Amino acid sequence: MSSTRLAGRLTRLLNLVPYFTARPGISAADAARDLGVTPKQIMDDLNQLWVCGLPGYGPGDLIDLSFSEESIVVTFTAGIDRPLRLTSTEATVLLVALRSLLEMPGVVDPTAAQSAIAKIEAAAGSAAAGPAAAADPVPDDPVAARIRDAVRDGRAVHLTYYSASRDTVSERDVDPIRIVLIDEHTYLQAWCRTAEGVRLFRFDRIDAARILDEPARPPQRALDDDEHLELFAGDPSLPAARLWIAPTYTWLLDYYPLTDVRLLADGSCEAVLRFASPEWLVRLVVGLGAGVSVLGPPALRDAVRARAAAALDAYDVLGDDAAG
Repeated sequence: MSSTRLAGRLTRLLNLVPYFTARPGISAADAARDLGVTPKQIMDDLNQLWVCGLPGYGPGDLIDLSFSEESIVVTFTAGIDRPLRLTSTEATVLLVALRSLLEMPGVVDPTAAQSAIAKIEAAAGSAAAGPAAAADPVPDDPVAARIRDAVRDGRAVHLTYYSASRDTVSERDVDPIRIVLIDEHTYLQAWCRTAEGVRLFRFDRIDAARILDEPARPPQRALDDDEHLELFAGDPSLPAARLWIAPTYTWLLDYYPLTDVRLLADGSCEAVLRFASPEWLVRLVVGLGAGVSVLGPPALRDAVRARAAAALDAYDVLGDDAAG
């Protein structure tokens, strides 16, 4: 199981007890719809909670539930429903996390996060206050706010999106599934009606978003499988280039959908980049200079050499003109 899926499950487990305590008798299907998972995942999580609880792990220590697919009731919470009292260290960690989320567009409502920060600081006192406590309010990005509203309300969205691997701006209708945070970037996970598949849309590459007057209807198979959260899965229908990347250029891994990364002893790496436009990829590699080399396919390598040679020839012409 990937780290993304483990993190997602941990989040659900931490919230299930108060969720079911507030909704006694709810069915697994209704809970799954509320939480954005499948009924099978709900039942698996409940079976995991069955053996969780307080140290001692005997009668009266473990969470106790009465559940079936038709009805779920928490009979003993093991204290998870009690008001949380934070130490100064815990409050500081939580404040740092909330302030970090404010820098990630679309993850949270900035107003709600800032309100939570103010309440924690007021409760924890000066021990948890930091230099960012008096910072100006963070405005909500309008595009991120519309996407968050669409996910919350289950509405389809029309996107204007820049694709880095294709070097194009496209218009497409999508059925939102959830918002995810991967490698310090925020993404909308959605069913793309154009591609007829699940895609991840990075928030800072969404130029515009318009909520459509129709409900989001992602296919059930898109909701059942979390493999789409593996960000750099690539599009198998596109041609692939194998690249050598110098140690000082490994930042490219954060900006392009590189897969099959192999780290080398000198700090450089080899990786695969799928592309739709050979012209775009040639232009990208030439622009990066000695930091990136094409290992294959041969036709692409030859195209890069030809473009680089043409650029050098142009410099020679300029030099001759200046000398004359």
